[in-house]
Amino acid sequence: MTKLLVLGLLDGRPMSGYDIQQMVNRADAERWGGVLPGSIYHALNKLEREGCISLADVTRTGHRQRAVYQITDRGRAQLHDLLLQTLRAPATPYPTALYSALSLLDRLPREEARQALREQRTRLEEEAGALARGQAQNAAEGEEVPPVSRITIEHMVALIRLQRRFVEQLLEALEEGAAWDSY
Repeated sequence: MTKLLVLGLLDGRPMSGYDIQQMVNRADAERWGGVLPGSIYHALNKLEREGCISLADVTRTGHRQRAVYQITDRGRAQLHDLLLQTLRAPATPYPTALYSALSLLDRLPREEARQALREQRTRLEEEAGALARGQAQNAAEGEEVPPVSRITIEHMVALIRLQRRFVEQLLEALEEGAAWDSY
């Protein structure tokens, strides 16, 4: 995902790693795209080695050096392929780590399991709140949200609601005294 995002941004205009990091932070890409700010420099180095980007400019400010990258023709071809590959692949968001933990639920005391699920419920509520604040901020700033972005945000909210409902059902099952070994 990081390569796709970096190539997409550089396809718009030449940028430094710092500029890309700032755009990723402003767009909250860690939340919706799983792009960690620290992974950007790793992606830049790899993309440069692969010939997908090249150095457009290097400026020095005091003791710091600022490298500005630009996308190459090979990078545009890679971006094209990554876009098509990503759009074709089904994005089935199974919470596999949670499913694995549930298969071993009998290894925890019931109250500890309930408390952990309550904490997950709280984190899901916080995530939903962060999305709502982002939407409210865009509305307050008068920013028109493009249809694809609006649909994406609605999908994220729906996934959070579904995950929260799943956690609620698990909590109900644990609180109703479901047989511990039936998991």
